[in-house]
Amino acid sequence: MLYGIAAATTALLLAAVLTALLRVPALRLGILDRRRRQRPVPLIGGVAVVLATGVVVIAGERTGVAPVGEGVGRLLVAAGAVALLGLVADLRRVKARVIVGGTTVAAASVVPYEETGVPAGLLAIGWIVFVAVAFKTLDHADSLAGTIGVVTAFGVGACAAAEVMDGHAVLLSVLAAALTGFLMHNWPPARVGLGACGSLFTGFVLAASAVTTRAGYGLGDSAGVLFPLTAVASADVLLVVLSRRLAGRPLLRGGPDHLAHRLRRLGLTPQGAIVLPAIGAFAGVLVAVLMHIGWTAQSGVFWVAAGTLVVVLLLLRVPVYGARRPVPTQAGRPLSTQAGGPPTQAGKPVSTQVGRSVSSQVSGHLRVRNG
Repeated sequence: MLYGIAAATTALLLAAVLTALLRVPALRLGILDRRRRQRPVPLIGGVAVVLATGVVVIAGERTGVAPVGEGVGRLLVAAGAVALLGLVADLRRVKARVIVGGTTVAAASVVPYEETGVPAGLLAIGWIVFVAVAFKTLDHADSLAGTIGVVTAFGVGACAAAEVMDGHAVLLSVLAAALTGFLMHNWPPARVGLGACGSLFTGFVLAASAVTTRAGYGLGDSAGVLFPLTAVASADVLLVVLSRRLAGRPLLRGGPDHLAHRLRRLGLTPQGAIVLPAIGAFAGVLVAVLMHIGWTAQSGVFWVAAGTLVVVLLLLRVPVYGARRPVPTQAGRPLSTQAGGPPTQAGKPVSTQVGRSVSSQVSGHLRVRNG
């Protein structure tokens, strides 16, 4: 108990200090959020979270004060590989299939197949990848991914503690503390961003730990617990996919159509657009923990699913793409554009038609004046 408090405090302070120290080098090296054009925000917070979490957990293992076990060590190594892949994505553009493929390989190395079985293990791999990528998409607003990560880490940690899986409980409490230290610099307006490095790492650790905690339970019951733990991240993915499909936009094309973007358009402040999803995440996590320990019926997942669907359908009505530009017209007829040429009307260049019209008017005036 005392070590848990000391470890969490150390991780919080270490993450806060590392985030502050790494900010200036990141600015000088140009490791910036490419989506922000008005204010440079370095994407180095994820590195601080990964280092703080890893250092504290490894120190507890090496000193023998809090041995976390082989399973947690393997999970931490796989999560570190995913974080490294995310760091590369922060430094340069990486295709989505590369991120998904690398995360899939890492997820396949941490699933406990001896307890889940191969079919359920394959489903677990897909779910871990989905959650990791979903947390990456949650990093579209200051503090959102970090705040949701803290809430979810406490929920998964409570489930692990109920199963007497002390190593996972320690890992999750340290992760929650490290994210809290990072949030000191990431609260709107953010001075440092989490980036793909931190968001993929956070989602991967949370999902893999949750899968390990539920290993040995029935597939249906486990799905009923796992979904509420990540209801907000799932809602954001569903919202974006439906919105872009209905608008005829490519799924991988970015846009201001995520959860916090729509909440801002409804008039919420940047802080309010973080607090409201955090409350929703807390509600889902609470239902999941109560179902895991058997204090409430498994039917609670249907309430969470129904609430998630209602929120998605309501937010779909918020306009985010803007009106399309009107087609240029002349004399009530649309202008067509030839490939590589100027706009035309009835197959003739508009500039030629206008030039001839002006020339005829000038010639007419000259004939009148001369006559």
